[in-house]
Amino acid sequence: MYIKDLKFSLWVDFIERDYLDNEFKDLINDGIINGATSNPAIFKNAILSSPAYKKQLSTLDSLSSKEKYEAVAIFDITKAADILKPLFDKGDDGYVSIEVDPFLSDDAEGTIHEGKRLFESIGRENVMIKVPATDAGYIAMQELTACGIPVNATLVFKKEQAVACAKAFELGLKKNGSKVDTVISIFVSRVDRALDSKLAELGIDVALSGVYNTADIYNTIQEMSVDGCRALFASTGVKDDSLPAHYYVDELLAYNSINTAPIDTIKAFHKNGIKKKMLPISDEIIKEHFEKISLAGIDFNAVLDKQISDGLVAFEDAFKEILESL
Repeated sequence: MYIKDLKFSLWVDFIERDYLDNEFKDLINDGIINGATSNPAIFKNAILSSPAYKKQLSTLDSLSSKEKYEAVAIFDITKAADILKPLFDKGDDGYVSIEVDPFLSDDAEGTIHEGKRLFESIGRENVMIKVPATDAGYIAMQELTACGIPVNATLVFKKEQAVACAKAFELGLKKNGSKVDTVISIFVSRVDRALDSKLAELGIDVALSGVYNTADIYNTIQEMSVDGCRALFASTGVKDDSLPAHYYVDELLAYNSINTAPIDTIKAFHKNGIKKKMLPISDEIIKEHFEKISLAGIDFNAVLDKQISDGLVAFEDAFKEILESL
């Protein structure tokens, strides 16, 4: 754990083959990170821009595009899982996540089948299967958890999504009969990027909507207290140069939580972060902020719905680009 007393973990939101052999190991050995996450966009950038994949891809000509992608992704995820295994063995997270095909977001059976297949193909117990928080996804989360497979529920922007994820995990645990680690990934900075220019025009404080929305969801997850389930704060890189690079790590430092962030954000936080517990934030403060937004005529719920939709499309587009390139 990055901060043991708070049970606060720092995971890196990045996968690339050369990086796994070098800096990734250094960050682990230095006690800075204790887990990793990936998504289709991350793999797209790695596979299409890094020469590290050319040799393996040259041996896969007889495979379909998706089979090539999976061969490459499984190789990297397996490598990351093996590097992280010593942490996992001593109970210090040590997880790496891989996402199911984003085009299965409305297909529960397809997600279940692919989640099981990926987990079995990788063959490492410290792998989390990443499933989008959709109606089909909740069904899949329950089944995968019931099978003892760790799950990362992703693209969570709304409290209702988090509650549905936690309930799915709870039901899965009852069927499984033993503890299975799960996380609920709440996306943060995208909310502020969608709103802040308008809020600035209206004289409403910026760079807070994502934090307060996340804090509200965190409070709910903590209250539900599902065994083995933690809040994970994602999309925590900063796009606004007026904010410190580590802003979303500082502002969301919380007991029993994880922050997964880009490498530069992690380095900035490690060097200059406040490292002081900031959550929970009171319901009154959160409510006051969103009342201002509502009174200004902004439908915050609609903003979140658009972020969910846009997030699903972005992952689909990234996945499509990978397949077309292969």
